[in-house]
Amino acid sequence: MSKIAFLFPGQGSQAAGMGKALADQYACARAVFQEADEALGFAISQLCFEGPDDQLRLTENTQPALLTVSIAALSVMKEAGYQPDFVAGHSLGEYSALVAAGAVKFADAVRLVRNRGRYMQEAVPAGVGAMAAILKPPMGELESILAAAAQGEVVSPANFNSPDQLVIAGHAGAVARASEALKAAGAKRAVPLPVSAPFHCALMEPAQLRLKVDLDATEFLDLSTPLINNVAARVVTSGADAREGLYLQVPGTVRWSDSMRALAAAGVTRGVEVGAGAVLSGLMRQNEPTVTMAKFGEPADLEKVAALLV
Repeated sequence: MSKIAFLFPGQGSQAAGMGKALADQYACARAVFQEADEALGFAISQLCFEGPDDQLRLTENTQPALLTVSIAALSVMKEAGYQPDFVAGHSLGEYSALVAAGAVKFADAVRLVRNRGRYMQEAVPAGVGAMAAILKPPMGELESILAAAAQGEVVSPANFNSPDQLVIAGHAGAVARASEALKAAGAKRAVPLPVSAPFHCALMEPAQLRLKVDLDATEFLDLSTPLINNVAARVVTSGADAREGLYLQVPGTVRWSDSMRALAAAGVTRGVEVGAGAVLSGLMRQNEPTVTMAKFGEPADLEKVAALLV
């Protein structure tokens, strides 16, 4: 029997106005935004609905904002009777997936990611780190190219998003050298990313250590729905493994391609991207075109979700 996955987006999917239509139309979504505001002690809902963009782009705001929109959308999906067989989330989105799986309470998760964003931002001074998206990378030469480009600095894969898209992160100079070397070896493009810190690389280890204190103080329950996690691209069902995955994920590589292959191998043929944007739907087409996707972030999307999950 074909299985359904709910996928939850990470940073880069945010936009001012996200979630407003859901909150306007559904009481369950409004309740999620209210819970987030109370948990954080400020109106993250207003930031989602109105911006401004420069504040929404701050990592410590982006992370709780995206989580809240995803869980608001999820509440509408659940109210409509839709349930997944598997969940997964891209980087930050793994927190949304774990809330969906019942492993962590939403209020705890939104506080965790607020701190996570702040710790990540503070781990590396502005301008020291960088990230770049590499299109059509020469995967067979990747390890040797990055090693040569490092020159005593850090540069490593941050996200394996699809066979056609890799993100690298590290010191700004090393990322620039690696980008040029990868293009010389055949990559189609190397695009610097407008990010405030070099996520998912060894430079994030200070943030990882700070986040561990918060993770250890947070209750994690066993999952009601299995998760495919980022760092190992494997099925996780215990709360202890879920917590460990979030800890390892901070400086670790997001193995999204492997995660999508794992979902397809487990029998997933339909997926819904729950929250803002449609980035993960596009990546699924590149990774596993046999999995049919829909997105749900606006009330108008519900009709397509219903047609897919009927």
